[in-house]
Formats: sequence, structure tokens, C-alpha cells
Amino acid sequence: MKILLARHGETPWNAEGRYQGQVDIPLSEVGIAQANALGERLKDLRIDRAVASPLSRATRTAQLALGEARAPQLGFDDGLLEIAHGEWEGLLASEIAERDPQRLRDWRDAPESVLMPGEGGESLQLVLERAWPALERACDGLGADDTLLVVAHDAVNRVLLCRVLGLPLSRLWTFRQAPTTLNLLQGDSVDALEVVRLNDCAHHTPFFGEAKHRAL
Repeated sequence: MKILLARHGETPWNAEGRYQGQVDIPLSEVGIAQANALGERLKDLRIDRAVASPLSRATRTAQLALGEARAPQLGFDDGLLEIAHGEWEGLLASEIAERDPQRLRDWRDAPESVLMPGEGGESLQLVLERAWPALERACDGLGADDTLLVVAHDAVNRVLLCRVLGLPLSRLWTFRQAPTTLNLLQGDSVDALEVVRLNDCAHHTPFFGEAKHRAL
């Protein structure tokens, strides 16, 4: 089976560099254009199943990526929700540096050690523990030649890719996940996946273009 693991398009908070977790921020005009570009890239590709995070930025990206004819096949799974940033939601890195400097340093240097502050705040391990079963559910019953589209979020994609690549969560920042990027995974089962393409955003970014996140 083949899995197209995508990230949602840009939102206003992404553009401003605000930490964006489970607050439901919609796509910006740039994000809509990115999702449409993804849809153009995928329009002739057979997609047998599609699952997205229920947050509107992922949902809309998935709908535009699928196109009008295929959009009704889209399903949702709460396990694909972005990491809950707790008290960091909506803040700039500069604001967090003033309020919670040590945790911010740990998030950059040892992300696997961080539990986001405040009620409901999550760790990367907690995200992995709900996102991996969501991926398993999405793949359940897929045939060897079937293709699954999954549209999720930066942290969700990163923890899933770390699992597939056999990387510890401490290595989370060693690759990028641009808006509407595509990761192609392929294998006989969820536990036998290989990464065929990583952070492929050729549909909207030049080969040497900037595709770096500003906040997570």
C-alpha cells in the first residue's frame, strides 16, 4: 500500500509565527492556493481512501487536494489532531521566551522531554500514542495496490515519520514539514513502511526555496 502523508496549508498564525495547536485556525489565502496546487498535482492520481484531522485547516486542505468529485470519500480521526500546546497556543516564540524560557529551550534542544504547559498540554509521546493508532485505523483493509491520503499537522507528521524511520523523538527537528508537503510511504503493512519521499513540496516551492516552519 501507498500512503500520501500531507501537512495542511498555511494559516495566518503560521505566517505570523504563532504556536498553533488545537485552536481551529482556518487556511489563509496563501494556504488555499497551496492546497489547490496540491490538488492539481494529485488530480490524476488514484486515491482509494482519505483521512484528515478534523481541524478546519487540515479538512479544507484535504478537500481541495481531493477535488470536488473525490471529496465525499474524506473521513476524519481525532487521533490526527495537532499537538495541544496548552498555554503556548497563539503565542510568538519571543513571547514564550519571556514567559517560559527554559521550556522553550528544551523544546528546541530536547523536544521529547517537554510536556506543554497548562490544562490539556501534550508531549510528543502522547501525540505519537494517539496518532499511530489513527494511522493504523486509516490503513485497515487497504489492499496492496491501494493509496491512502492522510492530511494532518506538523507535529503529527513528524512523530509518525520518526516512528517509520526508527528515529527517537529527540531527532524531531532533523527534517522539515512544509505547508501542504507530501511524504510518500510504502509497504506491505503499517509496521513495514518505508519512506520513499520526504517533505516534497515541489507543487508550490522551488527546489532551493524556503520551506521552513516558523513555529511549532
